[in-house]
Amino acid sequence: MKTTSEASPAARPATAVPGEFRNAFEIGVRKTRRNIQALADQCPLTSWSLDPEGNYARYPESFFDIGNWTTSFFTGMALLAWQETEEDFFLQQTLLLAPLYREKVFTRSLNTHHDLGFLYSLYSVGLYRLTGGTEHRATGLRAAEVLAQRFNSRGNFIRAWGHMNTTEFDNMAIIDCLMNLPLLYWATAESGDPRFRDLAIRHADMALATFVRPDDSVYHAYRFDLATGRPLAGDTYGGCAVESHWARGAAWAIYGFALSYGHTQNAQYLTAARRLAAKFLACLDAEVVPMWDFKLTPSAPRIRDSSAGAVAVCGFQELLKHLPLDSELKTGARQLLLRLCSDAYLDRNEACPGLLKFAMVGAENKGARNAYTSWGDYYLMEALARELGSEINFW
Repeated sequence: MKTTSEASPAARPATAVPGEFRNAFEIGVRKTRRNIQALADQCPLTSWSLDPEGNYARYPESFFDIGNWTTSFFTGMALLAWQETEEDFFLQQTLLLAPLYREKVFTRSLNTHHDLGFLYSLYSVGLYRLTGGTEHRATGLRAAEVLAQRFNSRGNFIRAWGHMNTTEFDNMAIIDCLMNLPLLYWATAESGDPRFRDLAIRHADMALATFVRPDDSVYHAYRFDLATGRPLAGDTYGGCAVESHWARGAAWAIYGFALSYGHTQNAQYLTAARRLAAKFLACLDAEVVPMWDFKLTPSAPRIRDSSAGAVAVCGFQELLKHLPLDSELKTGARQLLLRLCSDAYLDRNEACPGLLKFAMVGAENKGARNAYTSWGDYYLMEALARELGSEINFW
């Protein structure tokens, strides 16, 4: 494997793709060139997350805050840009952040939560797989160790938010955490320690049994009895109601179960992801981009969530790796991605750091509003990179 100093993206054959996809990716690359330089200059003062006008630099949260789960979406975009363009600038700017990522898990680990998978799969794991730099392997393995400390063995779940010595969220898991499991699968593959993989499988099994409803909608959150581990009741901090069907939560579930299948070959995960994808597609209307919740209450705002659409496309693409002849998934992914690349959703103004307009953000389950989001931008670029023929080797 190449060292960091000599690494370069692997050559790939040219792939015939719609012009809209190539143009959208090129816009993303140009914005990423500016964003990764500004992020490296400003970190750790801001984590860069979301903004109504796409100015991520003014997000009022530092890289070391416990709530930060978003900084790596920008490093992920930089690595995607490096793979496609082979411009060393993207790699070098990303590497400038390595001391911060190391500090976060080696000396500030008490100030982290369950989204270490988002942060370190798109940084340390990605850099190690692309460059072979052993320092990134060490940081990634430490992040997996810290994440594993949040596992509740009675309930078989990874605790979501909050410091470990607080009680507000000590009995709660959320559907988003399926996207953190690849860090644990990777850690077992790298270290040989089966414990990480075992915890990931136990959490995935719990999510399949607890979060997925009979109609193939999903809960956002679920709480457990800490004494017995018994599931108690659903909860939500993303959807408009506990029993609603939050679109981005459904997208996390599709992609997360598909990824767990890829790591385990457990057919139950593949079946679940495909069923949830069918439900997601059935809930779309003529606009194609999903409403932010598929079961809106009468008072809930009627807004779209482009970020849920982008995550879902990546989930469909992951499923197509295992179900390559599935025409419904192919058509759904293509139509949704084309709509996201239209002027209605793609911001082509290079003066704006944000890429994808009209993503949903909210304050718990009390409301929703539109903003540019780091995760919407990243998953759009990931989906486009796949269409261009890049191998996505982060998850």
